[in-house]
Amino acid sequence: MRPKVKYQVIYIHRERYDISTMCRFFKVSRSGYYDYVKRIHQPDRNTDLVNLIREQQEVCNKTYGYRRMWKWLKLRKNVHRDPKTILRIMKKFELLSEIRRRRKWRQMGQQLHKYENLLNRQFDADKPNQKWVTDISYIRTGQGVLYLSIIRDLYDNSIVAHKTGTSQSVNLVLDTIRLAMKKEKVTAELHLHSDQGSQYTSQAYFDLTQEYGITPSMSRRGNCFDNAMAENFFSILKTECIYRHAPATFEEARALIDDYIYFYNHLRIQLKNGVAPLTQRYST
Repeated sequence: MRPKVKYQVIYIHRERYDISTMCRFFKVSRSGYYDYVKRIHQPDRNTDLVNLIREQQEVCNKTYGYRRMWKWLKLRKNVHRDPKTILRIMKKFELLSEIRRRRKWRQMGQQLHKYENLLNRQFDADKPNQKWVTDISYIRTGQGVLYLSIIRDLYDNSIVAHKTGTSQSVNLVLDTIRLAMKKEKVTAELHLHSDQGSQYTSQAYFDLTQEYGITPSMSRRGNCFDNAMAENFFSILKTECIYRHAPATFEEARALIDDYIYFYNHLRIQLKNGVAPLTQRYST
């Protein structure tokens, strides 16, 4: 039996039995027991830290894990504590992030146009609008399945554009590209990477990329790791938002997605640099 457990037993029975007798019985020192009593009656020295963590979890809707919280405390609040200490505190006060296991889905279609894998898992970029990745995923609601199309910039990992629809049509993909090109000023050659879904091998996709001067890049067949950064965002969105709220309708799902992407782009710090994607984008 550990000394701490022995001290707990003695403390519980302190009114019934003599403390010195119990210390001799459990073979612990009286000074050790009184140090234990002193510690349990002291106010928690981490009270201010707990309050900071609790407030930030409310802001981020309890999506920060202990590593991201440690980074946020260090960079934003100048609090320097060991990451494992942050983990222990978050466990103790039930402040851990609420996440669920990701779910995967992919559909392959008939190919009309196939492109080289120009990205080749080089998931970094020297400047904005140099390398984009795109994909479609599904969002389950009580009303049915809602499809989400996104474009993510590998320079800062921001979501450049997103569109939702009740079918995974090529128009959903084309509208996402049009929105992205409307929002961003693309002045240099842009690579747009996708998987081999039928929307991305279609003639309409080929025509639109040619119109905008976009160079398509495409994953190898059946290799999800070639488009890992698009898959990664869907995992983040679903574990931190969708699975936790279980939207009942398409309208509710769209609102959740819009709100989360705003939070992700503007407020959610990245572990690699401690700033949100658009903070990085506009600071250069």
